[in-house]
Formats: sequence, structure tokens, C-alpha cells
Amino acid sequence: MRFVTPALLTTLLAGSAALAEGPRVITDLPVVHSLTAQVMGDLGAPELLLDKGADAHSFQLRPSQAAGLADSDLLIWLGPEMTPWLERSVASLAPDMPRLTLLDAPETYVRLFGDGDAPDDHAEHDDHSEHDDHAGHDDHTGHDDHAEHDDHTGHDDHAGHADHEGHDDHAGHDHAGIDPHAWLDPANARVWLTLIADRLSTLDPDNAATYALNAAKAQTAIDVLDAEMAALLAPIKDRPFVAAHDAYGYLTDHYGLRLVGTVALGDASSPGAARLAALRETITESGAVCLFPEVQNSPELLTEIASDTDTRIGGALDPSGTALEPGPDSYALLMRALATTLADCLAP
Repeated sequence: MRFVTPALLTTLLAGSAALAEGPRVITDLPVVHSLTAQVMGDLGAPELLLDKGADAHSFQLRPSQAAGLADSDLLIWLGPEMTPWLERSVASLAPDMPRLTLLDAPETYVRLFGDGDAPDDHAEHDDHSEHDDHAGHDDHTGHDDHAEHDDHTGHDDHAGHADHEGHDDHAGHDHAGIDPHAWLDPANARVWLTLIADRLSTLDPDNAATYALNAAKAQTAIDVLDAEMAALLAPIKDRPFVAAHDAYGYLTDHYGLRLVGTVALGDASSPGAARLAALRETITESGAVCLFPEVQNSPELLTEIASDTDTRIGGALDPSGTALEPGPDSYALLMRALATTLADCLAP
């Protein structure tokens, strides 16, 4: 009879644990981290680069994070439109590391900044009227295979997008071109779960079935979340409102909400006198019910704008989830918080 010594048992257990571990995955934003964590489940925990409360557009890696990035098996990120600093870091630290760029996926529904947005600032996008009502997108029928996006003119080849010219300085996050806040459309989150599961399965084929199952469960949860939000937001669809910055197009497109203007174009930009004057005129003409600040910024300017009107100040919105504790549940928490905050102020 062969006995297993304690030392041998320790070695065998350590080897089994190593085999059971999934790939080492790095993510950029809390929402991407949340979706990836749901797909990985018990097979591993993705690493989130962005600290709680940090600015997604201008974050600086700590030395330990830089080292971890160089040793990772996969980067799952939105793309340089949201985190330009990460593009530079990957280029210098891990240029050959596999990456899944969610905004580049042809299955991802993307919109341009200014589609149905505040007046006067994006006149060049007036021809994108097909996004204003987001026809066929409210119920996302047939959205699982995203056949309707196959032609998605301007997205398949991402003209000017592959080399991301002009992203090196990304000065002030100028909010032109592709709107990167695509997670605010839950149909994109559903698509991304499949993409994440497929990419993890390529790296870890022994656990492919588990990744696929986890993704399917998460998609079912998003279906429930989407239905809840649609029911909550339906009574306020015709209630005009103003947001702090241009980040909510996917949300308003998907749920048919009436965003009539934004105080600033970017979350790192300050509005000029002309823009504020135009916004006050928009608020008056539209009868905007609420003005919504954001958790990252002081509401003082919005309070000043509202003081000249009958517009109410709503709760602070957190479109990126930077104020939430990271984890698999943070995506659902972010989306429910947005819907609840909007409904609380805009309710008749």
C-alpha cells in the first residue's frame, strides 16, 4: 500500500489549484470588471485597474499595477476612447498581450456624441437622425445575434479608429466621435458577456462550458434588469431633463427618455458663458423638469442654473459606477441607481 506523505499531498493540492485557476485578466472600468467577474465566476477574479472614485480618462498606474499588467494573460477593456492612458501603458508594458476591445467588436451598438444631444454644439451630427428614436432597439428583438449591426456603417472598419490618432493627449476628453459610454445600453452588456466568455474559452478551453453557462446566467439577469428599468422609466419618457455632461445617450436611446441638454460636453470640461446661456434657453423652452448633477462633481453650477428656472435638482448620477464597490453586482447596481434617481425626480 502506498502512503501519501504530507509534503506530497501539499504538492498535489497545489498543482490541482494551479490547474483550476483561470487566466489572469485585467479590466479597465468597474462595469467591465463586473461583467468579466460574472463570466469568470469561481474560476478566477479579474483585476480592476481603476481605483474607486478615480477619473477614467486620466488615471495613472501604480508600479504594482504596471507589473501586473505586464504579467497578465488578457486585457478586457472598453477602448482608448474611455481610457487613453491604458493604450499607452499596454503599448509600452505588454504590446503583445491579447486584448478584447469591446467598442471595436462589430456586435457592439455604438453611437456618436451629439446624436440627439444638446443643441448647437454638434451640428455636424444632424444627419444621424436614425439614432434619435433608436428604432427597433427599445425591445432589442433579434439583438442576440446583432444581425442588424452587420452593416453598421462607419463601425466595421472604424475609420481612423484602428490607430486611434489623436488619442495620445486626449485633451479634456473632448467628446467627439464615438460615444464610449456604451454599457448604458443593456443590450451591449448582453453582447459583451458572450464576447468575454468566448475569449476566456480560447485561453482556457477546459473551462469553456463553465464560462458559457456563467455568461448565459448573467444575460438572463440583465434581461430581468432591463425589464425592471423599462417599467420604472416608462412613466417619465416624456419628461424633459438636463444632465451634467454628455454621457447618457445610450440610456436615453434605449429607454426613450427625453434628455434635452447637458451642462458640459465632457466630464473634464467647463461650459462657457455662451453654452450656459443657450442651456438656460433650452431649459425654458423645453420645460425641463429636472437637472441632474453627478457624484464626481460639485452641484453648485447646476444649482445656480436651476435658480433662474422652475427646474428641480435631482439626485447625483454615477454613469460609470466609480462610487460603487467593485464586484460582479456593480453593473446591476449602477443601472438600477440611474433609473431610480431619474424616476424619483422626474415622476409627475
